[in-house]
Amino acid sequence: MVASAEDMAARADGVSPQGTATGLDEADAMRAQMYALLGRLLARHPDADLLKSLGLLLGDDTPLGAALTDLGAAARIADPAALEREYHHLFIGVARGELVPFASYYITGFLNEKPLARLRQDMQELGIARADDVKEPEDHIASLCEMMAGLIAGDFVVTLDRQQRFFDRHLAVWASRFFADLEKAQNAGFYKSVGRVGRAFLAVEAEAFRLAA
Repeated sequence: MVASAEDMAARADGVSPQGTATGLDEADAMRAQMYALLGRLLARHPDADLLKSLGLLLGDDTPLGAALTDLGAAARIADPAALEREYHHLFIGVARGELVPFASYYITGFLNEKPLARLRQDMQELGIARADDVKEPEDHIASLCEMMAGLIAGDFVVTLDRQQRFFDRHLAVWASRFFADLEKAQNAGFYKSVGRVGRAFLAVEAEAFRLAA
């Protein structure tokens, strides 16, 4: 589906693309890479090295493949300094960014609500702890993508059913709306393509989980 996927995942600070080294088959390795990439792009703006790697992306004619091709094209013309400003306007702002990338906000309209409490309970059960240097709530979209990458990659020993439960409880209920909003955000340039990739990838994940049920 993706050319240079191994380089993409490595540059995104994601999981190892070597599925055989981690006991993953090719499909699960690709899933983990995709979540890791989205987590990296949503945690902070991409630097020049990551943009160079993303510029090698070339997908197929599926919706996700076309979205990845667009992401590669956007990366080839992107300027890191401009992306720092874009990221700030989208997600940080002076009082707040154009988008509020937290599950609680999207589900309830407020931060630090029941969706965050449910996530923290699941994190405790799975043995997932927030990093000491992370101050924002754990239900940030980047953190959730990173958690899914870890669940797939084997950082936490879970079954496919447990992956699906985490996906259904913490991503399926809101993340597609977030990515759709990112696609049409006023301050988004490069990040429109990130939104398209995220929305297309979550559609693939939802369908795969449905078929596996």
